[in-house]
Amino acid sequence: MHHCSVKKAHHSDKTKKALADRLNRIEGQIRGISRMVEEDIYCDDILHQIFSVESALAGVKKSLLESHLKSCVLDQIKNGDEEVIDEFMNTIRKMLK
Repeated sequence: MHHCSVKKAHHSDKTKKALADRLNRIEGQIRGISRMVEEDIYCDDILHQIFSVESALAGVKKSLLESHLKSCVLDQIKNGDEEVIDEFMNTIRKMLK
């Protein structure tokens, strides 16, 4: 069972701001790509923008994964909740697809 509605992250304000800033930039890039499509911009140029977004998302994913492991997962293990290991491994499996 997924416990998103029960569990909460507890990232520092600095981490939250950094993630939010990166996601806001990615959101702007996505809107830019949409405009490029509407304006019939050359496909190769659009593809390069998509690659850039994918790279930016990968960076957010890595940062969040590290933060999750060092805080949420570690804290749950310390509190005796070893089920978090299975949850984390399931997340890793999804990332590797």
